[in-house]
Amino acid sequence: MDFSTIFEKLYEMTAFSNIAAEPTFLIMYALGFLFLYLGIAKHYEPLLLIPIAMGILLANFPGGEMGVYGATDLIINGVNYHNAITLSDGSLANSFLATLKDGTQAYIYGDPITKVPFDVYHCSLPQIAHDLGLMNMIYYWLIKTGFIPPVIFMGVGAMTDFGPMLRNLKLAIFGAAAQIGIFSVILVAVGSGAFTPQEAGALGIIGGADGPTAIYTTIKLAPHLLGPIAIAAYSYMALVPVIIPLVVKLCCTKKELEINMKEQDKLYPNTLQIKNLRVAKIIFPIFVTVLVAIIVPSAVSLIGMLMFGNLIKEIGSDTSRIADTASNALMNIATIFLGLSVGATMTVQSFLNWQTIGIVAGGFCAFAVSIAGGILLVKLFNVFSKKKINPLVGACGLSAVPMASRVANDIATKINPKNNILNYCMSANISGVIGSAVAAGVLIAFLR
Repeated sequence: MDFSTIFEKLYEMTAFSNIAAEPTFLIMYALGFLFLYLGIAKHYEPLLLIPIAMGILLANFPGGEMGVYGATDLIINGVNYHNAITLSDGSLANSFLATLKDGTQAYIYGDPITKVPFDVYHCSLPQIAHDLGLMNMIYYWLIKTGFIPPVIFMGVGAMTDFGPMLRNLKLAIFGAAAQIGIFSVILVAVGSGAFTPQEAGALGIIGGADGPTAIYTTIKLAPHLLGPIAIAAYSYMALVPVIIPLVVKLCCTKKELEINMKEQDKLYPNTLQIKNLRVAKIIFPIFVTVLVAIIVPSAVSLIGMLMFGNLIKEIGSDTSRIADTASNALMNIATIFLGLSVGATMTVQSFLNWQTIGIVAGGFCAFAVSIAGGILLVKLFNVFSKKKINPLVGACGLSAVPMASRVANDIATKINPKNNILNYCMSANISGVIGSAVAAGVLIAFLR
Protein backbone atom coordinates (compact mmCIF):
# COMPACT_ATOMS: atom_id res chain seq x y z
CA MET A 1 0.00 0.00 0.00
CA ASP A 2 1.53 3.33 -1.09
CA PHE A 3 1.41 6.62 0.81
CA SER A 4 -1.33 8.11 -1.40
CA THR A 5 -3.64 5.23 -0.55
CA ILE A 6 -2.85 5.59 3.15
CA PHE A 7 -3.59 9.32 3.09
CA GLU A 8 -6.78 8.68 1.13
CA LYS A 9 -7.93 6.18 3.76
CA LEU A 10 -7.04 8.59 6.55
CA TYR A 11 -8.99 11.36 4.80
CA GLU A 12 -12.05 9.13 4.41
CA MET A 13 -11.78 8.14 8.08
CA THR A 14 -12.16 11.76 9.20
CA ALA A 15 -15.28 13.91 8.93
CA PHE A 16 -13.65 16.19 6.32
CA SER A 17 -14.81 14.10 3.37
CA ASN A 18 -18.45 14.22 4.48
CA ILE A 19 -18.30 17.93 5.29
CA ALA A 20 -16.78 18.66 1.87
CA ALA A 21 -19.56 16.66 0.21
CA GLU A 22 -22.26 18.35 2.34
CA PRO A 23 -21.20 21.97 3.13
CA THR A 24 -24.52 22.64 4.90
CA PHE A 25 -22.93 21.04 7.96
CA LEU A 26 -21.03 24.32 8.33
CA ILE A 27 -24.31 26.19 8.89
CA MET A 28 -25.13 23.92 11.82
CA TYR A 29 -21.64 24.38 13.26
CA ALA A 30 -22.08 28.15 13.02
CA LEU A 31 -25.41 27.88 14.83
CA GLY A 32 -23.86 25.74 17.56
CA PHE A 33 -20.97 28.16 18.05
CA LEU A 34 -23.41 31.10 18.10
CA PHE A 35 -25.37 29.54 20.95
CA LEU A 36 -22.14 28.79 22.81
CA TYR A 37 -21.16 32.45 22.44
CA LEU A 38 -24.56 33.66 23.66
CA GLY A 39 -24.49 31.31 26.63
CA ILE A 40 -20.85 31.81 27.65
CA ALA A 41 -20.01 35.40 26.70
CA LYS A 42 -23.45 37.04 26.88
CA HIS A 43 -24.83 34.89 29.73
CA TYR A 44 -28.13 34.35 27.86
CA GLU A 45 -29.83 31.28 29.40
CA PRO A 46 -26.45 29.49 29.79
CA LEU A 47 -27.92 26.48 31.61
CA LEU A 48 -29.89 25.61 28.47
CA LEU A 49 -28.17 27.24 25.51
CA ILE A 50 -24.80 25.62 26.28
CA PRO A 51 -26.14 22.01 26.41
CA ILE A 52 -28.28 22.67 23.33
CA ALA A 53 -25.26 24.09 21.48
CA MET A 54 -23.14 21.05 22.32
CA GLY A 55 -25.99 18.79 21.24
CA ILE A 56 -26.10 20.57 17.86
CA LEU A 57 -22.36 20.17 17.35
CA LEU A 58 -22.29 16.52 18.41
CA ALA A 59 -25.24 15.63 16.17
CA ASN A 60 -23.73 17.15 13.04
CA PHE A 61 -20.29 15.58 12.97
CA PRO A 62 -20.56 12.81 10.34
CA GLY A 63 -19.77 9.38 11.67
CA GLY A 64 -20.26 10.37 15.29
CA GLU A 65 -23.73 8.78 15.43
CA MET A 66 -24.91 11.32 18.01
CA GLY A 67 -27.84 12.78 16.07
CA VAL A 68 -31.41 11.91 17.00
CA TYR A 69 -33.46 10.14 14.33
CA GLY A 70 -37.06 11.27 14.12
CA ALA A 71 -39.76 8.57 14.01
CA THR A 72 -42.49 8.88 11.37
CA ASP A 73 -45.20 6.77 9.77
CA LEU A 74 -44.12 5.25 6.44
CA ILE A 75 -45.94 3.40 3.67
CA ILE A 76 -43.78 0.67 2.11
CA ASN A 77 -45.24 -1.66 -0.54
CA GLY A 78 -48.72 -0.46 0.38
CA VAL A 79 -48.31 -1.28 4.08
CA ASN A 80 -48.42 1.48 6.72
CA TYR A 81 -45.72 1.23 9.40
CA HIS A 82 -45.83 3.35 12.54
CA ASN A 83 -42.88 5.08 14.25
CA ALA A 84 -40.33 4.03 11.65
CA ILE A 85 -36.89 5.64 11.35
CA THR A 86 -35.29 6.73 8.07
CA LEU A 87 -31.48 6.53 8.14
CA SER A 88 -28.95 8.66 6.29
CA ASP A 89 -27.14 5.59 4.94
CA GLY A 90 -27.08 1.80 5.12
CA SER A 91 -24.15 1.45 7.50
CA LEU A 92 -26.28 -0.09 10.26
CA ALA A 93 -26.57 -3.88 10.32
CA ASN A 94 -30.28 -3.56 11.17
CA SER A 95 -31.25 -1.60 8.06
CA PHE A 96 -32.54 -2.18 4.55
CA LEU A 97 -33.19 -0.18 1.39
CA ALA A 98 -36.88 0.41 0.68
CA THR A 99 -38.99 2.24 -1.89
CA LEU A 100 -41.35 4.71 -0.23
CA LYS A 101 -44.84 5.79 -1.30
CA ASP A 102 -43.52 8.78 -3.30
CA GLY A 103 -41.17 6.53 -5.28
CA THR A 104 -37.98 7.61 -3.53
CA GLN A 105 -35.62 5.11 -1.96
CA ALA A 106 -34.31 5.34 1.60
CA TYR A 107 -32.56 3.22 4.18
CA ILE A 108 -34.94 2.15 6.93
CA TYR A 109 -34.13 0.97 10.45
CA GLY A 110 -35.53 -2.55 10.59
CA ASP A 111 -35.07 -6.25 9.98
CA PRO A 112 -32.94 -6.66 6.82
CA ILE A 113 -34.32 -10.17 6.22
CA THR A 114 -38.08 -9.58 6.51
CA LYS A 115 -37.78 -5.96 5.28
CA VAL A 116 -40.06 -4.81 8.11
CA PRO A 117 -39.25 -1.49 9.86
CA PHE A 118 -38.87 -1.50 13.63
CA ASP A 119 -41.41 0.46 15.67
CA VAL A 120 -38.87 2.45 17.69
CA TYR A 121 -41.32 2.88 20.58
CA HIS A 122 -41.42 -0.89 20.99
CA CYS A 123 -37.65 -1.36 20.83
CA SER A 124 -35.74 -1.99 24.04
CA LEU A 125 -33.45 0.75 25.35
CA PRO A 126 -30.32 -1.44 25.01
CA GLN A 127 -31.22 -2.06 21.36
CA ILE A 128 -31.71 1.67 20.69
CA ALA A 129 -28.44 2.51 22.46
CA HIS A 130 -26.54 -0.19 20.55
CA ASP A 131 -27.97 0.52 17.10
CA LEU A 132 -28.73 4.26 17.15
CA GLY A 133 -26.43 5.65 19.83
CA LEU A 134 -26.56 7.36 23.22
CA MET A 135 -28.56 10.45 22.23
CA ASN A 136 -31.37 8.40 20.72
CA MET A 137 -31.62 6.36 23.90
CA ILE A 138 -31.87 9.54 26.02
CA TYR A 139 -34.36 11.11 23.62
CA TYR A 140 -36.74 8.16 23.31
CA TRP A 141 -36.45 7.26 26.99
CA LEU A 142 -36.65 10.66 28.69
CA ILE A 143 -37.83 13.26 26.17
CA LYS A 144 -40.22 11.53 23.76
CA THR A 145 -42.04 9.87 26.64
CA GLY A 146 -42.76 13.33 28.07
CA PHE A 147 -40.88 12.54 31.29
CA ILE A 148 -38.40 15.42 31.50
CA PRO A 149 -40.65 18.53 31.05
CA PRO A 150 -42.90 17.73 34.06
CA VAL A 151 -39.79 17.02 36.16
CA ILE A 152 -38.46 20.47 35.24
CA PHE A 153 -41.85 21.97 36.13
CA MET A 154 -41.56 20.34 39.55
CA GLY A 155 -38.19 22.01 39.98
CA VAL A 156 -39.57 25.36 38.82
CA GLY A 157 -42.41 25.03 41.33
CA ALA A 158 -39.92 24.34 44.13
CA MET A 159 -38.13 27.59 43.24
CA THR A 160 -41.24 29.76 42.76
CA ASP A 161 -42.80 32.07 45.31
CA PHE A 162 -46.48 32.70 44.57
CA GLY A 163 -46.58 35.35 47.31
CA PRO A 164 -46.42 38.40 44.98
CA MET A 165 -49.31 37.02 42.93
CA LEU A 166 -51.44 36.21 45.98
CA ARG A 167 -50.90 39.74 47.32
CA ASN A 168 -52.03 41.22 43.99
CA LEU A 169 -54.50 38.69 42.61
CA LYS A 170 -56.14 41.28 40.38
CA LEU A 171 -52.91 41.61 38.40
CA ALA A 172 -52.81 37.87 37.73
CA ILE A 173 -55.37 38.24 34.94
CA PHE A 174 -52.74 39.96 32.80
CA GLY A 175 -50.79 36.72 32.77
CA ALA A 176 -53.81 35.09 31.16
CA ALA A 177 -54.17 37.92 28.63
CA ALA A 178 -50.63 37.39 27.43
CA GLN A 179 -51.63 33.97 26.05
CA ILE A 180 -53.37 35.77 23.17
CA GLY A 181 -50.11 35.49 21.24
CA ILE A 182 -50.36 31.70 21.33
CA PHE A 183 -53.83 31.47 19.82
CA SER A 184 -53.49 34.33 17.33
CA VAL A 185 -50.41 32.77 15.74
CA ILE A 186 -52.11 29.37 15.63
CA LEU A 187 -54.97 30.84 13.60
CA VAL A 188 -52.59 32.58 11.19
CA ALA A 189 -50.40 29.47 10.82
CA VAL A 190 -53.37 27.21 10.04
CA GLY A 191 -54.83 29.82 7.69
CA SER A 192 -51.57 30.05 5.76
CA GLY A 193 -51.75 26.36 4.89
CA ALA A 194 -48.05 25.91 5.67
CA PHE A 195 -48.75 24.10 8.95
CA THR A 196 -51.18 21.44 10.07
CA PRO A 197 -53.33 22.30 13.13
CA GLN A 198 -51.01 20.17 15.29
CA GLU A 199 -47.89 21.89 13.94
CA ALA A 200 -49.54 25.29 14.39
CA GLY A 201 -50.35 24.43 18.01
CA ALA A 202 -46.71 23.55 18.67
CA LEU A 203 -45.62 26.77 16.95
CA GLY A 204 -48.06 28.98 18.84
CA ILE A 205 -47.01 27.74 22.29
CA ILE A 206 -43.68 29.55 21.77
CA GLY A 207 -45.67 32.69 22.65
CA GLY A 208 -45.93 31.47 26.23
CA ALA A 209 -42.17 31.99 26.66
CA ASP A 210 -41.85 28.70 28.51
CA GLY A 211 -39.30 26.22 27.15
CA PRO A 212 -40.47 23.06 28.97
CA THR A 213 -44.10 23.81 28.04
CA ALA A 214 -43.14 24.31 24.39
CA ILE A 215 -41.18 21.05 24.38
CA TYR A 216 -43.95 19.08 26.08
CA THR A 217 -46.61 20.43 23.70
CA THR A 218 -44.44 19.73 20.65
CA ILE A 219 -43.74 16.17 21.80
CA LYS A 220 -47.49 15.57 22.00
CA LEU A 221 -48.55 17.37 18.81
CA ALA A 222 -45.65 17.59 16.34
CA PRO A 223 -42.54 15.73 17.56
CA HIS A 224 -40.77 16.14 14.21
CA LEU A 225 -40.58 19.90 14.90
CA LEU A 226 -39.05 19.55 18.36
CA GLY A 227 -35.60 20.89 17.43
CA PRO A 228 -36.59 24.14 15.70
CA ILE A 229 -39.39 24.91 18.17
CA ALA A 230 -37.20 24.32 21.22
CA ILE A 231 -34.47 26.49 19.73
CA ALA A 232 -36.93 29.28 18.89
CA ALA A 233 -38.53 29.12 22.35
CA TYR A 234 -35.27 29.28 24.29
CA SER A 235 -33.71 31.83 21.94
CA TYR A 236 -36.59 34.24 22.40
CA MET A 237 -36.58 33.62 26.15
CA ALA A 238 -32.91 34.61 26.14
CA LEU A 239 -33.78 37.71 24.10
CA VAL A 240 -36.44 38.93 26.55
CA PRO A 241 -34.22 41.95 27.45
CA VAL A 242 -34.35 42.94 23.78
CA ILE A 243 -37.91 42.04 22.77
CA ILE A 244 -39.85 43.51 25.73
CA PRO A 245 -38.34 47.04 25.40
CA LEU A 246 -39.02 46.94 21.65
CA VAL A 247 -42.71 46.05 22.07
CA VAL A 248 -43.13 48.48 24.99
CA LYS A 249 -41.69 51.29 22.89
CA LEU A 250 -44.21 50.57 20.14
CA CYS A 251 -47.25 50.22 22.43
CA CYS A 252 -46.76 52.61 25.37
CA THR A 253 -46.40 56.34 25.94
CA LYS A 254 -43.96 57.84 28.44
CA LYS A 255 -46.88 59.05 30.56
CA GLU A 256 -48.22 55.51 30.87
CA LEU A 257 -44.80 54.17 31.85
CA GLU A 258 -44.57 56.80 34.61
CA ILE A 259 -47.58 55.38 36.48
CA ASN A 260 -46.40 54.72 40.05
CA MET A 261 -48.03 51.58 41.42
CA LYS A 262 -47.19 52.32 45.06
CA GLU A 263 -48.84 55.74 44.85
CA GLN A 264 -51.89 54.12 43.28
CA ASP A 265 -52.04 51.66 46.20
CA LYS A 266 -52.02 54.59 48.65
CA LEU A 267 -54.83 56.34 46.78
CA TYR A 268 -56.88 53.19 46.25
CA PRO A 269 -55.91 50.51 48.82
CA ASN A 270 -56.65 46.86 48.06
CA THR A 271 -59.91 45.76 49.65
CA LEU A 272 -58.81 42.11 49.70
CA GLN A 273 -56.10 41.45 52.25
CA ILE A 274 -54.73 37.97 53.01
CA LYS A 275 -54.33 37.71 56.78
CA ASN A 276 -52.31 34.49 56.89
CA LEU A 277 -50.12 34.39 53.79
CA ARG A 278 -48.32 31.17 54.78
CA VAL A 279 -51.57 29.22 54.98
CA ALA A 280 -52.68 30.73 51.66
CA LYS A 281 -49.41 29.64 50.04
CA ILE A 282 -50.01 26.05 51.17
CA ILE A 283 -53.67 25.96 50.14
CA PHE A 284 -53.05 27.63 46.76
CA PRO A 285 -51.11 24.80 44.99
CA ILE A 286 -53.60 22.20 46.23
CA PHE A 287 -56.56 24.30 45.07
CA VAL A 288 -55.05 25.04 41.64
CA THR A 289 -54.18 21.38 41.05
CA VAL A 290 -57.73 20.23 41.81
CA LEU A 291 -59.28 23.05 39.76
CA VAL A 292 -57.12 22.40 36.70
CA ALA A 293 -57.61 18.63 36.99
CA ILE A 294 -61.37 19.17 36.77
CA ILE A 295 -61.42 21.82 34.03
CA VAL A 296 -58.39 20.96 31.86
CA PRO A 297 -57.27 17.39 32.71
CA SER A 298 -54.68 17.36 29.92
CA ALA A 299 -52.74 20.12 31.71
CA VAL A 300 -52.40 18.18 34.97
CA SER A 301 -49.02 16.66 34.13
CA LEU A 302 -47.50 20.14 33.97
CA ILE A 303 -49.61 22.08 36.47
CA GLY A 304 -49.74 19.18 38.93
CA MET A 305 -45.95 18.84 39.02
CA LEU A 306 -45.51 22.62 39.20
CA MET A 307 -47.85 22.84 42.16
CA PHE A 308 -46.38 19.77 43.85
CA GLY A 309 -42.93 21.34 43.69
CA ASN A 310 -44.32 24.57 45.14
CA LEU A 311 -46.21 22.74 47.88
CA ILE A 312 -43.15 20.93 49.22
CA LYS A 313 -41.32 24.26 49.22
CA GLU A 314 -44.03 26.10 51.15
CA ILE A 315 -44.58 23.36 53.75
CA GLY A 316 -41.14 24.18 55.09
CA SER A 317 -38.72 22.13 57.16
CA ASP A 318 -40.76 18.91 57.02
CA THR A 319 -40.23 18.62 53.25
CA SER A 320 -37.16 20.81 52.80
CA ARG A 321 -34.96 17.86 51.76
CA ILE A 322 -37.11 16.81 48.81
CA ALA A 323 -37.76 20.45 47.89
CA ASP A 324 -34.01 21.00 47.74
CA THR A 325 -33.55 17.89 45.58
CA ALA A 326 -36.34 18.94 43.20
CA SER A 327 -35.01 22.48 42.77
CA ASN A 328 -31.31 21.61 42.55
CA ALA A 329 -29.92 18.13 41.79
CA LEU A 330 -32.94 16.70 39.95
CA MET A 331 -33.60 19.94 38.08
CA ASN A 332 -29.97 20.16 36.96
CA ILE A 333 -29.87 16.55 35.75
CA ALA A 334 -33.11 17.02 33.80
CA THR A 335 -31.81 20.25 32.26
CA ILE A 336 -28.61 18.56 31.05
CA PHE A 337 -30.46 15.69 29.36
CA LEU A 338 -33.09 18.05 27.92
CA GLY A 339 -30.57 20.45 26.41
CA LEU A 340 -28.28 17.82 24.92
CA SER A 341 -31.04 15.70 23.40
CA VAL A 342 -33.00 18.66 22.02
CA GLY A 343 -29.82 19.98 20.40
CA ALA A 344 -29.14 16.52 18.97
CA THR A 345 -32.48 16.58 17.11
CA MET A 346 -31.19 19.49 15.03
CA THR A 347 -29.49 17.62 12.23
CA VAL A 348 -28.95 19.11 8.79
CA GLN A 349 -31.81 17.06 7.34
CA SER A 350 -34.38 18.10 9.95
CA PHE A 351 -33.42 21.74 10.51
CA LEU A 352 -32.39 23.35 7.23
CA ASN A 353 -35.74 23.81 5.49
CA TRP A 354 -38.34 26.51 4.83
CA GLN A 355 -40.58 25.25 7.62
CA THR A 356 -37.87 26.09 10.15
CA ILE A 357 -37.77 29.67 8.85
CA GLY A 358 -41.55 29.81 9.29
CA ILE A 359 -41.18 28.56 12.87
CA VAL A 360 -38.57 31.21 13.70
CA ALA A 361 -40.74 33.99 12.23
CA GLY A 362 -43.98 32.66 13.72
CA GLY A 363 -42.37 32.16 17.11
CA PHE A 364 -41.21 35.77 17.20
CA CYS A 365 -44.71 36.97 16.28
CA ALA A 366 -46.27 34.80 19.01
CA PHE A 367 -43.79 36.15 21.54
CA ALA A 368 -44.30 39.78 20.55
CA VAL A 369 -48.10 39.51 20.38
CA SER A 370 -48.17 37.91 23.84
CA ILE A 371 -46.30 40.90 25.26
CA ALA A 372 -48.52 43.35 23.37
CA GLY A 373 -51.67 41.49 24.46
CA GLY A 374 -50.84 41.98 28.13
CA ILE A 375 -50.04 45.65 27.58
CA LEU A 376 -53.26 46.32 25.67
CA LEU A 377 -55.41 44.67 28.35
CA VAL A 378 -53.82 46.93 30.98
CA LYS A 379 -54.57 49.97 28.83
CA LEU A 380 -58.17 48.80 28.44
CA PHE A 381 -58.41 48.26 32.21
CA ASN A 382 -57.12 51.78 32.85
CA VAL A 383 -59.92 53.26 30.74
CA PHE A 384 -62.57 51.96 33.15
CA SER A 385 -60.69 51.98 36.47
CA LYS A 386 -59.77 54.83 38.78
CA LYS A 387 -56.76 52.90 40.02
CA LYS A 388 -54.26 52.92 37.16
CA ILE A 389 -51.83 50.12 36.38
CA ASN A 390 -48.47 50.55 34.69
CA PRO A 391 -48.62 48.80 31.27
CA LEU A 392 -45.23 47.24 32.03
CA VAL A 393 -47.10 44.88 34.35
CA GLY A 394 -49.01 43.56 31.35
CA ALA A 395 -45.77 43.11 29.42
CA CYS A 396 -44.71 40.56 32.06
CA GLY A 397 -47.49 38.06 31.45
CA LEU A 398 -44.92 35.66 30.01
CA SER A 399 -43.50 32.57 31.67
CA ALA A 400 -39.95 33.95 31.58
CA VAL A 401 -39.64 34.26 35.36
CA PRO A 402 -38.10 36.44 36.74
CA MET A 403 -36.32 37.86 33.69
CA ALA A 404 -39.42 39.56 32.24
CA SER A 405 -40.17 41.27 35.57
CA ARG A 406 -36.60 42.49 35.94
CA VAL A 407 -36.57 43.91 32.42
CA ALA A 408 -39.88 45.71 32.97
CA ASN A 409 -38.71 47.07 36.32
CA ASP A 410 -35.49 48.34 34.71
CA ILE A 411 -37.54 50.26 32.14
CA ALA A 412 -39.68 51.83 34.88
CA THR A 413 -36.74 52.81 37.11
CA LYS A 414 -34.87 54.38 34.19
CA ILE A 415 -37.81 56.74 33.73
CA ASN A 416 -38.29 57.28 37.49
CA PRO A 417 -35.69 55.77 39.87
CA LYS A 418 -38.28 55.70 42.68
CA ASN A 419 -40.85 53.75 40.66
CA ASN A 420 -40.00 50.17 41.65
CA ILE A 421 -42.68 47.88 40.21
CA LEU A 422 -40.88 44.52 40.49
CA ASN A 423 -43.36 42.88 42.89
CA TYR A 424 -46.32 43.98 40.76
CA CYS A 425 -44.67 42.62 37.61
CA MET A 426 -43.96 39.32 39.36
CA SER A 427 -47.69 38.87 39.94
CA ALA A 428 -48.43 38.83 36.20
CA ASN A 429 -45.18 37.00 35.47
CA ILE A 430 -45.92 34.09 37.80
CA SER A 431 -49.51 33.81 36.63
CA GLY A 432 -48.11 33.57 33.10
CA VAL A 433 -46.40 30.30 34.07
CA ILE A 434 -49.76 28.84 35.05
CA GLY A 435 -51.48 30.38 32.03
CA SER A 436 -49.08 28.93 29.47
CA ALA A 437 -49.31 25.44 31.01
CA VAL A 438 -53.11 25.59 30.95
CA ALA A 439 -53.01 26.84 27.35
CA ALA A 440 -50.79 23.88 26.47
CA GLY A 441 -53.30 21.51 28.06
CA VAL A 442 -56.12 23.06 26.04
CA LEU A 443 -54.16 22.70 22.79
CA ILE A 444 -53.27 19.08 23.51
CA ALA A 445 -56.90 18.26 24.36
CA PHE A 446 -58.25 19.83 21.16
CA LEU A 447 -55.53 18.99 18.63
CA ARG A 448 -53.99 15.69 19.65
